[in-house]
Amino acid sequence: MAIGSGGTLGMSVKPTASSMGRQHRLRALVGAVLTAAVVAGCSSFGGDTASLAPAEPADKLYADADAMLGKGDYKGAAAKFEDVERNYPFSNDPAKPFARKSLALAAFAYYKAGEYDDAIAAGKRYTNMHAGTEDAPLAHHVVAMSYYDQMQGASRDQTFTRKAIQEFEILRRQYPDSKYAIEAENRMRAAHDQLAASEMEVGRYYQKRQNYLPAINRFKVVVTEHQSTKHVEEALQRLVECYMALGIKPEAQTAAAILGHNFPNSPWYKDAYALLQSDGLEPREDSGSWLSQAWNKTVGALGSKG
Repeated sequence: MAIGSGGTLGMSVKPTASSMGRQHRLRALVGAVLTAAVVAGCSSFGGDTASLAPAEPADKLYADADAMLGKGDYKGAAAKFEDVERNYPFSNDPAKPFARKSLALAAFAYYKAGEYDDAIAAGKRYTNMHAGTEDAPLAHHVVAMSYYDQMQGASRDQTFTRKAIQEFEILRRQYPDSKYAIEAENRMRAAHDQLAASEMEVGRYYQKRQNYLPAINRFKVVVTEHQSTKHVEEALQRLVECYMALGIKPEAQTAAAILGHNFPNSPWYKDAYALLQSDGLEPREDSGSWLSQAWNKTVGALGSKG
């Protein structure tokens, strides 16, 4: 026996050949296990060696996608453009901004393919990440048109119509000089006209059933929010009818006065005037009326209608 360092009781034992062989085999086994673990870990992050092969160059992917787009293979082009954006997310050199432009064109290709949800997702991703860049107007246009093309008839839900107007308004306000701005104006007018038609349809439904207050609320929306549409004349005349039915004659006179001032040759004004005359009344605008205030608040921007 011998006293080991630190005052502990130790025993000096000479290693045998057998024990040395076991240690060698143990070290070999541990090494094999560690090697297998490293290989498995690499596989879990990168898959097999074939999957680690580099993607095609960005310019080659972009050219292929552009060719597909030109041939009308919109789904194929969209997928290929997304490959560019996915594999080269930082290839936004000012000279060749492959990733950024590819995302905008992927949105456009999805739209042309009728894949509206994918077009909206790609377009919004672009506008969120690259606001103010060259292709931002295109991305906004794609999103707006994807909603616009899904608009329902006047008797159906108008969610897509409202979303289209919202997106066109953003496009017109933020990029007034883009080539898409004029088209946005035209599309917005059509969308507003559809919203007004929907409000009129519901308003007439309530009026026929003598539910005048909800009818007035619908016609009020047309007069205050959709003054530039063709439905505003009828809406004013319907307000005259509803207010007369309720005995609220000053509001009826105000609606008729606004109708006559802005649309003097309208057949709707003739009907409104005749209705007032049947009760011994004349069109007369009350400047304190909600209708007078609401109309005059926005009519300056729209111009006189005659």
